Amino acid sequence: MSKFLSTLQQDISEPHLASLVCAILDITAVIAERVSHGALGDTLGATTQENVQGEVQKNLDVIANDLLVSTLLSHSAVRAIASEEEQHTVAGTAGAPYIVAFDPLDGSNNIDINAQIGTIFTILKARDDVPDASDEQFFQTGSQQVCAGYVLYGPYTTLVITTGKRVHEATLDRSAEEFILSKSPVVLPAGVRDFSANMANLFYWAPKMQQYMTSLIQPAPASERFNMRWQGAMVGDVHRILTRGGAFIYPSDSKDPAQPAKLRLLYEAFPMAMLVEAAGGCGYSETQPLLEMTLTSLHQRTPVFLGDKKLVEDCFKAAS
Repeated sequence: MSKFLSTLQQDISEPHLASLVCAILDITAVIAERVSHGALGDTLGATTQENVQGEVQKNLDVIANDLLVSTLLSHSAVRAIASEEEQHTVAGTAGAPYIVAFDPLDGSNNIDINAQIGTIFTILKARDDVPDASDEQFFQTGSQQVCAGYVLYGPYTTLVITTGKRVHEATLDRSAEEFILSKSPVVLPAGVRDFSANMANLFYWAPKMQQYMTSLIQPAPASERFNMRWQGAMVGDVHRILTRGGAFIYPSDSKDPAQPAKLRLLYEAFPMAMLVEAAGGCGYSETQPLLEMTLTSLHQRTPVFLGDKKLVEDCFKAAS
């Protein structure tokens, strides 16, 4: 395996962006270390607080968020940040070229059971037409992302990252405290009959979506059967799709009419769609390609279909 940064620099020629990406990698390595301590590191359990989403914050949510916020706000290339754990945009260095949005710890319900969790991030160019601390800094389309990635804290720590040209995968070498390139380019396998969906929501989906999803699990010859996997964390489920193929399926549902969609557009759907498309797949909401959507609210939610082009297009037809 070759050194990762030398490969990444082939895709990132702008020095401020390269420095920013390195800072993100360094702090996620610290988060990986904190995650690995488990019950020995006073990181398990929940706080008594809720985040802006109305979700009870886990101790590790707060730790990861604080580490990322501190690192990014002190970086000279960051004009503003947005986090799942922060209600509004937070200003950084005035006049800096980039803004960063992130989910500090996706899948935090998995923390206490030692299942998959991860950090998702996206980098965009800062806007000069709105104040630095305005949420409108992030009111851009998904296609305007300049870099996106995630770090999966599993049995080993994996980074998957793209600038839109190609997707790289790197593995954290804990002894050297650096990421080492392990796969490049990452190409999403086509024609794999796998899907990731929470089938417990089946009867809360629209009738056409129910019919389509039911058709995937009907008895069939072995060569035509679909396999289902669901890990309860977008970062883990999408990583499986990128690695093994298939589709990640998260439609809107009727459980809470005030909140029909769950996943956040800015720091979950946008970066994952950028990664999947750069790997040869595609990403849709129930109305249009995810990367064509424009953010209109910082914590805006959206249905998400990601992965194999044919499967995702079939999902889109069933949902639209």
